Amino acid sequence: MWAKCGAARDCGPVMEGRTLARGVATGEVVVLEEPLSFWGGMDPREETVVSEHHPQFKILLRERVLVMPSGRGSSSSSSVLAEAIRLGTAPAGILLREPNLIVVLGAVVARELYGVELPVVALDKKDYRSLSTGETISVDATGNPATLHSDTDHRTGGEHGS
Repeated sequence: MWAKCGAARDCGPVMEGRTLARGVATGEVVVLEEPLSFWGGMDPREETVVSEHHPQFKILLRERVLVMPSGRGSSSSSSVLAEAIRLGTAPAGILLREPNLIVVLGAVVARELYGVELPVVALDKKDYRSLSTGETISVDATGNPATLHSDTDHRTGGEHGS
């Protein structure tokens, strides 16, 4: 749930989530309407959704905080995500409504093989629905719970899908 920072810090609204893969990221939020399979949905050499079947085909992912219901598809998705992290074409961080071990595995493998961290965080339904494409968010998943700071006041903001 979003809450304001204490009087000592003016950091914007804050929410907490469950750290699935550690890391720190800041970026513009992009909310996907449907889960994305990195295998076939994102070419690690590209910076966008490449699946013509995804409703947000060609949307930019690089350096953005990706918000999606869950991962989708093949266990090969983890290797595609790890390669995108290595190449610097991956999202800055990933926020999920439902934990997804394939997405987490891709982030963990990239950290172990390449020394690059990409935070993956699971959010409760209310917090997940409060995020909107275009807002800027900072994710600190170096502990558990993870903390998220937004430039948007989510107490009055709109919501998107479940």
